[in-house]
Amino acid sequence: MRIIIAGGHGKIALRLERLLGGQALGLVRNPAHLADVQATGARAALCDLERADVEEVAELLEGADAAVFAAGAGLGSGAARKDTVDRAASALLADAAERAGVRRFVQISSMGAGKPARPGSDPGGDPGSDEVWAAYLKAKTEAEEDLRRRDLDWTILRPGSLTDEPGTGRVLLAPGAPRGSVPRDDVAAVIAALLQEAAGIGRVLELVSGGTPIPDAIRALP
Repeated sequence: MRIIIAGGHGKIALRLERLLGGQALGLVRNPAHLADVQATGARAALCDLERADVEEVAELLEGADAAVFAAGAGLGSGAARKDTVDRAASALLADAAERAGVRRFVQISSMGAGKPARPGSDPGGDPGSDEVWAAYLKAKTEAEEDLRRRDLDWTILRPGSLTDEPGTGRVLLAPGAPRGSVPRDDVAAVIAALLQEAAGIGRVLELVSGGTPIPDAIRALP
């Protein structure tokens, strides 16, 4: 397989690239990040999704088997970048996938997308961050809505609060899950399995730590 990962220097993306090795091409906007992606065994390419046009991105996707949207504006960014990265960059990648004939598309969203943010619901807990958190969930919701309208083999994955704890390999993966946390290791492992098994197509799935081994959780998907 050849898999294009937008946001290739992100914490989930780097873990996914280690799992996929040479199958993956990580897209990064900062030249200083190319070596980090390549150190995982993946390939890397420069592409700033806030500045690129659809033709440029489609050229990178040409001949790929799948695209993964793992980009995010990140901590410390304001509401404006939640829109330009978490929404608009996802839509651009999907536009490019359609143009390049890449049907498989996995979008990393967030638990809480699809409904208004609750006051105080920002898992970072920063004072005064509710406005930015609401903008983030709005951007993720609109990105999901855009993807669901497309004729692609899409999967939307909504992880709970992300941690850097070692993965356990055991999760709860379902259309609805209670609020909880999940190691980034396990998020990456679930995405790799979704791609390899062609599972979860046309599904919005929520993911937290649980008791089911990841291969069993993937096989149990309707």
